[in-house]
Amino acid sequence: MPRHHLPRGAVALIALLAAGNGIAAAQVETRSDRPRLQAMRLAQAPVIDGDVLGEELWLDVDFGTGFQQVEPFEGEPASERTEVRIAFDDDALYIAVICFDRDASSLAISDSRRDARLQDEDSFRVVLDTFGDRQNGFVFGTNVGGIQYDGQFTNQGRGGGGSSRSSFSSGGANLDWDTSWTVRTMSGEYGWSAEMAIPFRSLRYGSGRAVWGLNFERNIRRKNETAFWAHLGRQHDLFRVSEAGHLAGVEPPRQRNLQLTPYVLSSARDYVEGSTDDSDVGMDLKYGVTPSLTLDLTVNTDFAQVEADDQQINLDRFSLFFPEKRPFFLENSGLFRVGGRSSFRGGTELFFSRRIGLSGGMPVPILGGARLSGRAGGFNVGFLNMQTDDLGDIHGNNFTVARVGREYRNRSRAGVLVVNRQGTGSLAPEGDRNRTYAVDGQIGIGQFTDVSGWAARTETPGLTGRDHGFGLDGGYSSPFWRWRLGYAEIGEDFNPEVGFLSRSGYRQFNGYIRRRFRPAGEGRVKEFGPRVFYDGFWNFDGYQETQRYSVGGEVEFRNGAQISLSAGGRYEGLLEPFTLAGLVDVPAGEYDDHGFFLFMNTNRGRAVSLFTRVQGGGFFGGNQLVLDPSLSIRLGDFLTSELSWSYNDIDLPMGAFRTHLGRLRVTYAFSTSLLLQALIQYNDLTHSVNTNVRFSWLNEANRGLFVVYNEISEFGVLGLDTPDRSLAVKYNRTFDVFR
Repeated sequence: MPRHHLPRGAVALIALLAAGNGIAAAQVETRSDRPRLQAMRLAQAPVIDGDVLGEELWLDVDFGTGFQQVEPFEGEPASERTEVRIAFDDDALYIAVICFDRDASSLAISDSRRDARLQDEDSFRVVLDTFGDRQNGFVFGTNVGGIQYDGQFTNQGRGGGGSSRSSFSSGGANLDWDTSWTVRTMSGEYGWSAEMAIPFRSLRYGSGRAVWGLNFERNIRRKNETAFWAHLGRQHDLFRVSEAGHLAGVEPPRQRNLQLTPYVLSSARDYVEGSTDDSDVGMDLKYGVTPSLTLDLTVNTDFAQVEADDQQINLDRFSLFFPEKRPFFLENSGLFRVGGRSSFRGGTELFFSRRIGLSGGMPVPILGGARLSGRAGGFNVGFLNMQTDDLGDIHGNNFTVARVGREYRNRSRAGVLVVNRQGTGSLAPEGDRNRTYAVDGQIGIGQFTDVSGWAARTETPGLTGRDHGFGLDGGYSSPFWRWRLGYAEIGEDFNPEVGFLSRSGYRQFNGYIRRRFRPAGEGRVKEFGPRVFYDGFWNFDGYQETQRYSVGGEVEFRNGAQISLSAGGRYEGLLEPFTLAGLVDVPAGEYDDHGFFLFMNTNRGRAVSLFTRVQGGGFFGGNQLVLDPSLSIRLGDFLTSELSWSYNDIDLPMGAFRTHLGRLRVTYAFSTSLLLQALIQYNDLTHSVNTNVRFSWLNEANRGLFVVYNEISEFGVLGLDTPDRSLAVKYNRTFDVFR
């Protein structure tokens, strides 16, 4: 096959992407077994103050009720009544919910941060599948205190091989996406209520009147109860929009949308070499080309307000993964995702945005860029182009990513991805470039089974060997059984430079199976069951380099506490020596070890909760003990804190050492828009204490005033060395030109 051609399967996949309207038409079909809610057009906008019962215009609006539990008693009616009404006008979609509660004095509020985890308090969430494709959409939510919780999701929120009820960002659920909308709440003897106003300019949708996918989730914390309007099995979460209900009657406008977000930044730094100060300005622009397609432009991009990375200690020979946190790259990030990180040390992401504007963890100036993303002609489309500047001896680069995909019946999809990096400027060597071509897809089989896969090739000057990679996996998920099997192959010269690749030159097989049991009655145990896991890597000569296997089980209690215990083996075949944590040289050879793993957490809904991980056993011919406790403390809804400590005691024939990594994260919320956050990390391996303190005064869409202080203090032989300190003040605000 010529090196510059796509894999043969790409031709068939492109033909599938271009398939006729007969397949695409199925995306808007409705199901008679799902609940339906009729939206009502309003002559005047409601007052958004949370007082649903006191506003007469809501009395004439159709409401949805009849919620069913998924936890703790699946299929039973919700223990408390919930009513949800939806209306709209030319500007916005309005959602009003009344959460009746016969013990309103027990309502729980645990956090005032935007996008805070809503599972540990009384809360309400809604998902909107605005294209009716049953795979993608938006999520909005709030708690009794009226926080804003919003996000995007793709592929029903699945990422890395499964779904969960976690409220945090995952492979397919992006809760770092923020948009402009309003929510207010009110509580009383009846329980609590909320009103949301979501401007149509903050959503993406098709043209004309259509039926949207819709579902609601209510959490009643004191009962550890979760209930859905459109019932789902306990193996699914709210993002399972293929099982959602229907919202009819919405008439979204075909509107113009142009938003400008300028920023000003002033910063100062004091470190060993001296001190510096600087100021800067930049601009983001968002333009709605159509109601479903958005153009984003950025000039002189800066992310001074972003929280520092959580430090990690690498006790292996493979690359560590640090998640993206920069807002510009998080919006619509799921659209560009191809590959997977579903198994131990087998991670492959063909596009990883942290390769843009970062080098060795240090920022590289981004001159500007553009992103076109959304839907056109029934296709999901994404185009990204970014240009970085020279920094010292690091030359600039131009990055281009193009993505086209389409959804089909029953959770099926197909897509194509092209990624290009081109060195720019006088410092770039001639022919400095890297390209990735990929296809991917998924087929849903029945209600519980799916098969997904991807295939790719890379082009890198000087690498002419095995430059291919592919992965195939299938899974089954029912209320009682869950299993998954996968196979992947990565060539030695497969080199996605604008992606993430933990290791290369391997063939991998992995799988797991889990059985769930639920005791009858109302005892303390909610669910328990055994599981088996296996993961193995071989090189292309058939030599096994890594193997993990374990047998264990877990118990989940009705109050939310969990305990998990497993035992198994770890094999490492080293063809070359490596240095462990920069301290001990591990020689080539075969290491066959065994050990155990214990995990537990207490009820996270309480003001004080504990998470603990303990791991022990063999390790590269010696022994390892890992203690990883974490303590969370909350005071009302204004103070949240987490103290964690990771301890490793490693004793090998070639040497012994211990590591400590401590982390304290504290948030004080003066209100839902005025926050003080601190992250302090101690790492004895680097002899440093890193401090990141952020004050934020937010206006709409998580923008506003940010004051960020960073300090890196290193401990030398004689004590504390001169610290590296910096202070940045940034202000940004969005102006809606056509509003």
